Amino acid sequence: MRKNKVLKEYALITIGIFIVAAAVYFFMVPGNIVMGSVTGLAMVLIKVVPVPLSVMTFILNVVCLVLGYLLVGKEFGGKTVYASVLMPGFLNIFERIFPNQPSLTDNIILDALSFIIIVSIGQVIMFNQNASSGGLDVIAKILNKYFYFDLGKSVTIAGMVIVVSSVFFYDKVTLVVGALGTYFNGIVVDEYISGFSRKKKVSILSKEYEEIKDYIMKELKRGVTIYTARGGYDDVERTELVTIVNKNEYALLIKHIREVDKEAFITVATISEVVGMWNAPGRK
Repeated sequence: MRKNKVLKEYALITIGIFIVAAAVYFFMVPGNIVMGSVTGLAMVLIKVVPVPLSVMTFILNVVCLVLGYLLVGKEFGGKTVYASVLMPGFLNIFERIFPNQPSLTDNIILDALSFIIIVSIGQVIMFNQNASSGGLDVIAKILNKYFYFDLGKSVTIAGMVIVVSSVFFYDKVTLVVGALGTYFNGIVVDEYISGFSRKKKVSILSKEYEEIKDYIMKELKRGVTIYTARGGYDDVERTELVTIVNKNEYALLIKHIREVDKEAFITVATISEVVGMWNAPGRK
């Protein structure tokens, strides 16, 4: 079981790093977009040190890995070593197969938007496995651990320093696009992460609470908390059910409630994270 879990984690990390590398090589580099990432810093430094982008990326990743290993932990460092080797490795493969890759859109704004969306998917996949693509993602994790910044904000803070350095070798448009892109990359990462964990907290007042409770527990296999509520207007006691479900289960629950009690009073709140025991035994 443990072996299968580890294999799954590393398979997801591989997919995530491939997505990040593809976003960098096919959108960021040909568009001359210096984003807040280790590759962005590499794009600046190769203007001074004439080495391939993949080599400079590898060197910078090694430096960040040492910091990550010391400050975040062995597990994170081990996974990120794997990802950090793959990142320049995939870039090197792309350099060989697609040398001098031109912009796919011939538009710096479209290149930046495409990069943000695609790279954020890869980052989230790796963050959810307690890893990263290396480089500034490591710095983001450090900020997240020690200063409790959201991961997206951590990426933004670490990246803005890199973007500012581009002014020495690129034009002002590159600086502005890089700064805006880095900022929106952080927003998109946070949105992806919260989107994966977002749930619905549903409070139900209904005379058919027993049937609704059974449906939630037996069909949806979710827990229910039962409260006794007294109406302030009519001073009548009622039973309130409170449950937490995902988006698909929420749709099924509302449909069922409407079928058994059209007069049921329902309030719904969106919650971004559930900590502790939520899934029923055997539930994924």
